[in-house]
Amino acid sequence: MSFQVIGESLNVIGKEIGRAFKEKDPKPIQEEALFQKSKGVDWIDINLGPAKKNGVDLMPWIVETVQEVVDDIPLVLDTSNIDAIAAALPKCKLPPMINSIMAVPERYERMIPLAAESGANFCALMWGPDGLPRDENERAALCVELVYAANEAGIPNEKIWVDGIVTPVNIQQPQAVSLLNFMEMLQDIAPGARSTCGVSNISNGVPDHLRHIINITFTTMLSIKGMASFIADAKDVATMELAKGKRPDIFEVIQNTMDGNTPDMASLNDELRGYVKTCNVILGQTLFSDSWLEV
Repeated sequence: MSFQVIGESLNVIGKEIGRAFKEKDPKPIQEEALFQKSKGVDWIDINLGPAKKNGVDLMPWIVETVQEVVDDIPLVLDTSNIDAIAAALPKCKLPPMINSIMAVPERYERMIPLAAESGANFCALMWGPDGLPRDENERAALCVELVYAANEAGIPNEKIWVDGIVTPVNIQQPQAVSLLNFMEMLQDIAPGARSTCGVSNISNGVPDHLRHIINITFTTMLSIKGMASFIADAKDVATMELAKGKRPDIFEVIQNTMDGNTPDMASLNDELRGYVKTCNVILGQTLFSDSWLEV
């Protein structure tokens, strides 16, 4: 089992990259793009955030800057500034992905035509007029709305990447199960559509030393349910190994746990026992606390 990785680190919130964006310093940007390529990412995300003031000028410049050194990996254009995306699309040498098109008419009615006219992929974000969907059924309703609008514009399902939204397990534990359930519904709703998410949101607010095991566990669980890609840090060795199918032991113990066949804990090493315990927390079998690994 494997999946694609969307490298997340060309992000305005990063101290060094944020400075490079602001000052139009190409060196850190190109170094990061080359590093991500060396680690085998499938997409490179360029995240400008709101970019209200200078996005129209900056996004095309970053696209060209990245493509000077890496022109064989497609880009993800990530900003809420629609004009910035429109300005950057003609600069992309490979069909990019537009991230994220929310299920809000005033957003998608402007953005879907951009994707259709340029041949871009797009990320359909399950965020509606009322905000975060409450469960898998509300996610499904938003997905139907966005996919229908895209299909009407001539965009095939294969160019749609559905993001069901990941929320922190420590404050919204049932949402993790709702997303897993939604993933089981996706191919019935939109056959051929693919999927992605910002998986590290699952561990927001958790002590730093515990975030990694939650991220890796949920990555594996979602992959088992059919998630096709993850927005992740290319520096994370475990994620990159999972992406290339190099950790079947992790997949096996988590698959068994999800199926209700919890492995004999005495037969597992400490790492794998941690994944089993974390899987049970995400499934709601165990109440979340910062000491779940010690129980």
